[in-house]
Amino acid sequence: MNEILKTLKPEKIWFYFGEVLAIARPSKKEEKIRAYLVNFGKQLGLETHEDATGNVLIRKKASKGYENCKPLTLQSHMDMVCEKNSTSKHNFDTDPIEVKIEDGWLKAIDTTLGADNGIGVAMELAILASDDIDHGPLECLFTVDEETGLTGAFGLEPDFLQGEILLNLDSEDDGQFFIGCAGGIDTVIKLPYRYEASPKGNIKGFRLKISGLKGGHSGDDINKGLGNANKLLNRFLWEWTPSLRLRLHAFNGGNLRNAIAREAFADVVIEAQHTNALTDAVHAFEKVIQNELKATESGLVFTCEPINTPSTVLSIEKQLALQNALYACPHGVIRMSAEIPNFVETSTNLAAVKMENDHILITTSQRSSVTSAKFDVAHQLAACFNLIGAEVEHGEGYPGWNPNPNSEILAIIEDAFRKRFHQEPLALAIHAGLECGLFEEKYPGLDMVSYGPTMRGVHSPDERLEIATVERFWDLTLDILKRIPTKK
Repeated sequence: MNEILKTLKPEKIWFYFGEVLAIARPSKKEEKIRAYLVNFGKQLGLETHEDATGNVLIRKKASKGYENCKPLTLQSHMDMVCEKNSTSKHNFDTDPIEVKIEDGWLKAIDTTLGADNGIGVAMELAILASDDIDHGPLECLFTVDEETGLTGAFGLEPDFLQGEILLNLDSEDDGQFFIGCAGGIDTVIKLPYRYEASPKGNIKGFRLKISGLKGGHSGDDINKGLGNANKLLNRFLWEWTPSLRLRLHAFNGGNLRNAIAREAFADVVIEAQHTNALTDAVHAFEKVIQNELKATESGLVFTCEPINTPSTVLSIEKQLALQNALYACPHGVIRMSAEIPNFVETSTNLAAVKMENDHILITTSQRSSVTSAKFDVAHQLAACFNLIGAEVEHGEGYPGWNPNPNSEILAIIEDAFRKRFHQEPLALAIHAGLECGLFEEKYPGLDMVSYGPTMRGVHSPDERLEIATVERFWDLTLDILKRIPTKK
């Protein structure tokens, strides 16, 4: 166990969070954490199952006196978003997550922490391993690949679970209890290209780079005024290509569909006579965007560094088509809800732009609590890139989760929260996607609430977990376990 975590309370949940941090668990590469979970259940002599998709389910019999409670499912996902700073040498396939404490928050060193959703996994493990916690019939579900495709939830068989109530431990605000979420769909664009020889004459190569942005969750953080590195870098290229005669060799920015792009770079070729003008333009543009985003992106940096002059560039027609489409491509909040105050209804994220062997791959993600609006914004993306002859594909998408304000388990949780913490809880819907929408499709009538401790900066190396709220998360969950109603 990480030495830092040994100092934290409650010991049980932090012990198991340390176990989780030591196991590599990128999305779609959950073999090690799955093996750990299966072995954990079997070593405790608990009923343990693994389905064809890779989800793991561990059941525990009720404590004495709680046998007649409704069966309860605790659920979290085992994978994590793997983002790191460009200077980090961390290998997410093999290396444990290294952590530190800063001002009451637990953070990783130059990488995502993986508290989303490792702290939920740790909660389930701690409860399963304990013999002094009162609870009714209990099962703990650990799903795979939530972050990049909701694969585990999609593949869940309708007869796999026995619970009548499900607590999803994958939310990020202490005191907020979620009873609904947005649906989503991914739109992927492929733009074929061929290189041609760089212009002749006295030319120079430069790398333009946007960095220092916060990034963040493309659902939870989309309305916070954060910068998108892809949009900012392309904006510069679009504005300055005509006068400086910039020729583009490479453009790469962002990474995962559910993360706002933090960094992007472009390798360009320019006539030597324009070198000083390029440097001046970069400095001027840096000041402009720093001023525009001064309230949200204090670490923003725009740099221009010489590189070995590339021998090839995109054709000017393809370059301009790409720059026009990226500029026109929507990003951010499309519509706020007219029914729920301060709630994002529909959004889209220009997540990544990657130069591959013979095509440029552009990854986007659309979310909405209104199904028709979700498809409408996806079609806007398609129309934008169809105009430049790109291939556009939409993913399968996932459904939203319809709120049930009359939920029995919500009322129980709210009462427990008030009595323990003497605060008023908030029942909300969330713009991020949760697996609950798919659970609702497969298990109609399943009574669900999603909650968790406070986290910030998820899906970015700034991800942090507020330590004090983990104890509240633990105490509240144990209270809830004792309050599960009896079967009717």
